[in-house]
Amino acid sequence: MSKEQSYQNAASELLRLVGGKENVISAAHCATRLRLVLKDESKADVDGILKTELVKGQFSTGGQFQIIIGSGTVDEVYKYFIQYADIKESTKNEVKKAADQKMNPLQKLVKMLADVFVPIIPALVASGLLMGLNNVLTAEGLFISGKSLVEAYPNIADIASMINTFASAAYAFLPILVGFSATKMFGGNPYLGAVMGMIMVSGDLLNAYSYGTAITEGTVPVWHIGVLTIEKVGYQGTVLPVLAAAAILAFLEKKLHKVIPEYLDNLLTPALSVLVTAFLTFTVVGGVMRTAGDWITNGVLWLHDTLGVVGGFIFGFIYAPLTMTGMHHSLLPVDIQLIAAGGSFLFAIAACNNVAQGGATLAAMFCAKDKKMKSIAVSSGISALLGITEPAMFGVNLKMKYPFYAAMFGSAVGCAYVTLTNVQNISPGAAGIIGFVCIKSGGMLNYMIGILISLVVGFVLTMALSKHPKFKEV
Repeated sequence: MSKEQSYQNAASELLRLVGGKENVISAAHCATRLRLVLKDESKADVDGILKTELVKGQFSTGGQFQIIIGSGTVDEVYKYFIQYADIKESTKNEVKKAADQKMNPLQKLVKMLADVFVPIIPALVASGLLMGLNNVLTAEGLFISGKSLVEAYPNIADIASMINTFASAAYAFLPILVGFSATKMFGGNPYLGAVMGMIMVSGDLLNAYSYGTAITEGTVPVWHIGVLTIEKVGYQGTVLPVLAAAAILAFLEKKLHKVIPEYLDNLLTPALSVLVTAFLTFTVVGGVMRTAGDWITNGVLWLHDTLGVVGGFIFGFIYAPLTMTGMHHSLLPVDIQLIAAGGSFLFAIAACNNVAQGGATLAAMFCAKDKKMKSIAVSSGISALLGITEPAMFGVNLKMKYPFYAAMFGSAVGCAYVTLTNVQNISPGAAGIIGFVCIKSGGMLNYMIGILISLVVGFVLTMALSKHPKFKEV
């Protein structure tokens, strides 16, 4: 059979297995996956899809039914799929919009957070890597007993200082990044969102990190506007106030575009949008959302600090189910706010989960009888070790079931350890083996021990469970 014929057969078979063309609302593809929006996902024969030639896995998230096919091949299968389904070619954004219509309010909230924060992660990762480099230069005892590299070689002190300046910029001006991304997501002018972010971290305001001290000393600066007394305090390291400001800004801008005459639109709409949003932010919204953000962050910290090892174990055990539902994206703002405050424990939790999934998948390679499953397990297992778990989770572990259970337990044990040793990250990044560069100096060794525990436990437990008569080999 020619390659072209295999593409045609796969497309035809997949269309039949997802419920026929009458069950397909729209279809697009990314680098490796066929992305479908189905009228009724329950009509899809998942087992049949997974047995189809060329298919490497399947999962559903955010209202999209996704079939993992592979780079290059997915383009060809997609071409015939839309032909047989008699639908027009759709972009990923169009498919996302169609999928959004099927979401419940909680799913929409999670997706909103992901749409805001995922685009800015590369900027934060870049800063984090620079922070990691600075840690290597300034951490005491990392290479030389009782000394840092800067102390041992004073001539590199200015280089370390320069790197630290470069590294801290993204977090010092975080509201600008969030303002741009969030306003764009809400349908407003992202550059006005950036301006709003600049206002919230203006040098004319008291730095948010100095607010506590200023309250104690009674030196908080204020504006007196009529009967109002407004604190001149910035929003460095905050997330929720900027999200609220961006939503208000986008809403006002869209309304003003409709009511202001066209010849005045470009002049008045931007100015009024920023003015009203900024006033509301500093008088009402910002304070409320700052408090809410602090409550959420403190709540997560309380669970982590109060329950300690037990909390880490529980968090690690449920992290994979959270990932399945997309709920892990809701932790992004908390993670970023914790990082801005000095360090977050969430990265190590995610890394232990990812590596545990990878360990379980690699063990499944030895346990599975099906050659296709073995092949998928190798590539997806390695991918999970590097921080990308979807192929491993949905293509192998969930299908075979017991590797997924083993990975959950492996994650829990590893997370208990990194919680016990208080491993913290200074930036987001690839939550896997190479993620040590994102970890605070002094915690890198414990980070590696934690993910090694997760890997070994996930691997060994998968091998052990495969012998149990309850679990049928695939």
